Amino acid sequence: MSSLPRINIEEPRWDQSTYTGRAKHFFTITNPLNLLVSSAELEKAKRIVKNYRAGESEPGLTEDELWKAKHLYDSAYHPDTGEKMFILGRMSAQVPMNMTITGCMMTFYKSTSAVVFWQWINQSFNALVNYTNRSGDSDIPINVLGTSYVLATGGALVTALGLNSLVKKAPPLIGRLVPFAAVAAANCVNIPMMRRKELQEGIPVFDKNGNKLGDSKVAAQIGIATVTLSRILMASPGMVFPPIVMNALERRGTLARLPWLSAPLQVLLCGFCLTFATPMCCALFPQRSSLSASHIEDHLQEKIKQLPHPVDTVYFNKGL
Repeated sequence: MSSLPRINIEEPRWDQSTYTGRAKHFFTITNPLNLLVSSAELEKAKRIVKNYRAGESEPGLTEDELWKAKHLYDSAYHPDTGEKMFILGRMSAQVPMNMTITGCMMTFYKSTSAVVFWQWINQSFNALVNYTNRSGDSDIPINVLGTSYVLATGGALVTALGLNSLVKKAPPLIGRLVPFAAVAAANCVNIPMMRRKELQEGIPVFDKNGNKLGDSKVAAQIGIATVTLSRILMASPGMVFPPIVMNALERRGTLARLPWLSAPLQVLLCGFCLTFATPMCCALFPQRSSLSASHIEDHLQEKIKQLPHPVDTVYFNKGL
């Protein structure tokens, strides 16, 4: 047996009550290098975590090795169901996927066919991420998945194409910002639709010790609203800063002399912004969010009052 002091790995390594602690946590979870980890290494990390939770430590296991295994486990397995997530739906895929999609959306924003194609690709990826990172063990029926996907894609296209037609005579920078408006509009449709079942039936709420108290629609509303806001803020640096840079280069004639530079430069600029914006915006709200017991549904408040030790605060996983 290892002499490693007992560590509570059910909580992140850093204090999640502080923004800095949450940011450090998400920098490890969204690290794109996690995608390069082999299945065998992930299985090993899972075994270490499972065994440790069962009270067994591998001989010679150090604290850093334990946390490395836990971070790999968190990056690849769903926090509630424990199921291995599809690789492109993991948060560690956010930066490489979004930098490519966003860079192309902003490069080919003038062509109607390109707008349609890249907005479709973007919403397909968003739907995949939303499904993979849904809260709790909620199952999303195919009809809900399809409806959400169609409405979000339609909303993004209507916004993008509509604004493109309106800003034809506006300064070039305004036109370059249209994709961001389309992405923001689509997020406001896509995330609530993908998680509609949670809005209808609620998500699990717990006491501080992890005991389930029931399902709350209020908690679902708060979780989905905070996720939607953080997703929009996550996209903003990579969809606002690069257009400003590209507009400056266009005015100087750089893009006219080097037209091939546009797409790769925008992809790289987006990648740089997303590398920091993704974990920093994921960290805006605690993953294990809390809510005053007085703000949840009446029937849950009555249930809590009947407990031997009523609680003042309930906790829930807001999703990602």
